[in-house]
Formats: sequence, structure tokens, C-alpha cells
Amino acid sequence: MSANRLSSSPSAYLQSAAHQPIHWYPWGREAFAAAEAGDKPVLLDVGAVWCHWCHVMDGESYEDPAIADFLNQHFVCIKVDRDERPDVDARYQRAVQTITQQGGWPLTAFLTPKGEVFFGGTYFPPDDKYGRPGFRSVLAGVLDAYRGKRDQVLAQAGAIRRVLDEHLNEAAPGQVSPAILDEAVSQMIRVFDPVNGGFGAQPKFPNPGAITLLLHRWHDQPSDQIRNMVDRTLQGMARGGIHDQLAGGFHRYSVDARWIVPHFEKMSYDNSELLKAYLDAYALFGTEEYAGVARGIVRWVREVASDPAGGYAASQDADVGLDDDGDYFTWTRDEAGAILDPDELEVAAAYYDIGTAGEMQHDPGKNVLFVYESTSNIALRTGRTGEATERLLESAQEKLRAARARRPAPFVDRTRYTNWNAMMASAMLRAAAVLGDEWARDHALRSLTRIRAESAEPDAVAHTPGGMTGLLDDQVQVAAAALDAYELTGQRAWLDWSERVMDRAWADYWDNDGGGLFDTARGRTGDEGLLPARAKPVQDTPTPSPNGVAGIVVARLHQLTGETRWKERGAALVSAFAGRAEELGLHAAAYLLAVDWQVNPATHLVIVGDPDDPTSATMHRSASAVFLPRRVVQLLSPADAQSRPLPAALRSMASNGSSPRAYACAGTSCSRPAEDAPSWTATLESLHSMVPA
Repeated sequence: MSANRLSSSPSAYLQSAAHQPIHWYPWGREAFAAAEAGDKPVLLDVGAVWCHWCHVMDGESYEDPAIADFLNQHFVCIKVDRDERPDVDARYQRAVQTITQQGGWPLTAFLTPKGEVFFGGTYFPPDDKYGRPGFRSVLAGVLDAYRGKRDQVLAQAGAIRRVLDEHLNEAAPGQVSPAILDEAVSQMIRVFDPVNGGFGAQPKFPNPGAITLLLHRWHDQPSDQIRNMVDRTLQGMARGGIHDQLAGGFHRYSVDARWIVPHFEKMSYDNSELLKAYLDAYALFGTEEYAGVARGIVRWVREVASDPAGGYAASQDADVGLDDDGDYFTWTRDEAGAILDPDELEVAAAYYDIGTAGEMQHDPGKNVLFVYESTSNIALRTGRTGEATERLLESAQEKLRAARARRPAPFVDRTRYTNWNAMMASAMLRAAAVLGDEWARDHALRSLTRIRAESAEPDAVAHTPGGMTGLLDDQVQVAAAALDAYELTGQRAWLDWSERVMDRAWADYWDNDGGGLFDTARGRTGDEGLLPARAKPVQDTPTPSPNGVAGIVVARLHQLTGETRWKERGAALVSAFAGRAEELGLHAAAYLLAVDWQVNPATHLVIVGDPDDPTSATMHRSASAVFLPRRVVQLLSPADAQSRPLPAALRSMASNGSSPRAYACAGTSCSRPAEDAPSWTATLESLHSMVPA
């Protein structure tokens, strides 16, 4: 066997390091047994295939023969893909954060042979620079401490472990009330950037969950302030360099406050949640720009990040090589001029600010494309009509897109992680409803069907096909997407699957003593290092917290089925974290949406009729497309009143009167049944009658 043990790993990130001279181990007992036998400290490197600085550290340090020799002689080295092992990443990120007060990737941690952290950081250059200690000196210092100050090392490791055990449990019981939502919005207002949109200064992350929460709050309590927060943020991102102006989709975050210069990797989870946010904002406000952004995300997924058999890629890398920093996505003035005719260049250069001085530090001539000047201003300034200017911009975009497609493209990791696939399928189902996109609908259902077919158990899913099991996030995201599939299709099998998965989740993950759901299943195999530490996450990191998602799912299940167990579980879950709600704010949007479901009434949109009846289908599509907070959509046939358990009110709707007909019920009040599509449209519009346009 090769001293480097990564070549057979299914992880693209680990495979990318299989050629390195480091004697890497994948995560597992073998590595810790080797450290124990050799009395060596452990170097743990946690990174990802999309991570720019992970590639930099690989090239600078882990491919350096002298550093490799030192590591191979004195350390046991473990490399972990954070996408493949989020459980490992979550625990070691928190442990290192207790030392450095910051985290990120690459995560560089030094462990005892028992897997406990005694020192760590993120990126280290090989030699002292960037204000960071060099990796060579760090390794020497760590080894000296491990050999000569063992008692201090073990004491530090023990202290970090005790802090970790406390911080991983984010539960704190408290009273659930509407005041939690009011305080969360107040916190968001305090950190909102009124000039550029978004929250905080820089670097700036999208926070789509916060936008979704604000949409809920604006609908319930309209205010110009909340509307401005939503619009400035969505427009700022849409017009910035964080948004891929040519091919659609969003990069992971912006290094500046203006959304202009991104880290260029594209993540499935960012794009799924941003797609939902733009779709909901379009459905609520009717802003065509938001629909265009949503269509662009769908196009990127369709063309780059989808599997024809069902499923979605995890990420697209930022770079092609170590000396590259977004070169695939950026343009010099000369590069654009070689492709475009003079009129196209004039318009595109003005619109995207393509000049001789760009935004990229490694190559100042490189321009990130962002919307700098409106087409109406360009038309006025250049003496063209608005239509002519738009045509020139469109032809320039087509040529730039085609030219970019001929460049070497960044790597796409096509690993189908179940949680992220479920999130994207959910977003695509929303795109199908709001945009009428049949490809998005069919592919999302195909993707969910594939997850279900590849699952070894009828009530649980693995993290990857045939891979590791026992992660809460996979379960709750699949259950949520299955509910979306049920509401869009009316097919009972999706609802049944969601119920089975969530019943199993409560059996495997619920903390019977303190409340809340653990992130890993009890009795799960694998107890190396810090994995036995129990975590109950409620913060979004940045994906929606699994406890927050679970709270939303069980609330929806209660509304759809009337089963009391879902109501009781939802109340218990939300209460388990309510004591920390005031300090979470922006960073716990998923949990806050679960609170919203608990303290405010749901709106039921119920269509009774044959699914194949054109009027029933039209009314069902209209119900699915509308945005309403805490919305529940049911397509029922008259036979459902006798053949399946339903809440009493729904049973009455299904069994009484002619069909097709549709009902809208907000809280305890229901509209008169609508018996045709125009009447139903008027009913849906009336639900917004108290909301300003």
C-alpha cells in the first residue's frame, strides 16, 4: 500500500491530495492507532475541493518535499473533506475557535493521539508572511511542545474539550412568544448595511434565510424599513460581482461590502437558498429583476450542476490552478475587445465597468463583472434608444458567455450529498411553481425519487449514496423536500415518506433529557477523536440549522395531517432553544422561521377535485405559486375524505359539495369555496388585500 492512503477515497478533495508526498490517512481509527503506537501528535487538515486557500496550502506546504519529510517523520497526518464529514468539521472547527476565536478552511489542527485539540489555526504560509507564522516554525514549535511540555499539552487539550462540550450544546429552554421574532428583526436592523444591502461590513455573506424571515415579517407587519432591507440586499447581490452576470448563480461570498469582488467558488447550498429567496420575493412583490436572477440560477444548475439521472453537484471550484484567482470568471479590457464589436464593447464596458484598471489584486487588469451603470443611462449618454442598447448588451453577453465556455473551467464536484441535494430539489420545486419551469419540476422529482430509491432504509437516508449514515441534516432536509413534492404533486407517497423519516429522526436524534435534536444519531458507529461529543446546533452555519429545519417540518406536518404528535414535537423543539433566541438573531433564521410557525397562524390553500381536471390543475398551480407565510397547500380528491386520515376541517372540505372547488383558510377563518379559476385567483389576491403593493 502507498504511504499516502487517499487514492481510493470517494472524496474529490482527498483524491486531489493522493499524489502528495505526505503519508496522509483518511479519518478513521487506523490513523489514531498509528499515532498512539508511535507516540506522535496528529496533524488534522480539514478542507474542501472548492476552497482556494486549501489549494494554496496544498501547493505551498503539503507538496514541499522538506515539509513532507518532517511531517512523515514526526506526525501522523489526517486529511478530511469537510463536505464529506460535516460531523468531524463541526467539532474541530469549534475546538480551534476556542483557541483562535476564528475558523474556516483549511482548518489546521494539532491533536493528541486520542484526537483532542491542543493547538490549531487555519491557513499557514510555509514561511512567515501575511502577518501569520510560517508553517515550518509552527510544526517545530508544536513538536517541541508535544515532546517537552506534555503535561501542558494534555492540560490544554482537556480544557479545550471541556469548553467544546459546553459550546456544542446550543439548547437553552425558554418561553416561545412573538417577541422573539420582533427582537430578531431589531437585531437585523442594527447590523443592516443601508448603503449596499446585506448585513455587517466585510467580508459579506448572502444570509438568504434572513431575507426569507424578513419576507414573512413584511407580509404580516408591512413596513417600509423591512421592504428596503429586502430590496437593497437582493438588488445589491443581483447587481454585484458575487452574482455570475453571464451564466447565473452566486459565488460563496464577497470580500468587500459592495458585493463586487467575490470568492469565486459556487456552492449548491448557497444557490438553492438564494433561489428560494429570490422566488419568494418575486412572488410577493412582482419585481421582474428577481425572476430574472432566479432563472439564471436555474440555468446554471441545469447546464453545470445537474445530473440527468437525478441529483445535483455539490460545488464548482473558484480556480483552475494555484496561480489562478477567478480568472475563468473575470475579464481584461483587451479580452472583451477581442470578442465584441465596438458598439457591443462600448455598451458592455459601461454596463459592467470593464476598464483597464480592474478589481483583482493578483492581476489588476482583470475585471469582475458587476452592474455599474443602467442601460437607460447608457442609452441617454450614447444617444441610442433603450431597445438598441438592450440588444447590444444581450449580444455582448451571449458572446462573452460563449467565449468563457471555451476557457478551462473550474472543477465541478459532482458528489451527491443528500442534504444539499434535498435543498436544491426543494428550490427547484419552488421554481417550477413560481416560474412554471417544467424542467425544474421534473428534475427535482427525479432527484428525490433517486434519493429514496438509493436509501437502504425506508425511514432514513445516508449522507451520500451508499455512504455514511446518521446525520440529522440529511434526514430533515429530505423530509422538508418531500413535503414540497407532496404539496406540488398531491401524491400521498411524498407525505408518507416525510412522516416516516421524521418519526425515525425523533427516535434516533431527540434528547430525552434536555430537548432538541442531536446532529448525529445515538448508537452511531465511529467514536474517534471528538466525535463522541454531542452537538445540538441551532445556528445557521451558513446552511439552515437542522433543528430549525426540523421545527418547520414538524409544524407543516401538523398542519397537513392534524396529528397531535407533530404539534407536540414542534412545541417542544422550539422551546428547547428559546432561551438563546435573543442572542442568535441573524444567525438562526431557520429556527426563527420555526418560531414563526409556532406563534402565528398558518394559511391553508385546499383544492378539491380530480388532479387531471384542468380547472383543478389550474387552481392548484395558482396556489403553489403564491407567497404566503406559513402556507400549506393540499390537493384532495373527494375520495380522500374516506380513504386517508385528515384534519376534521379538511375532511369536511373534501366530502362536501361539488368539485372542483378551492378554499383559503387563514387561522380559523375560511373563504367561500371558489369553483372556477378566476374566482380562485380573486380569493388568492384577497389574502394580500391588507398588504400595500
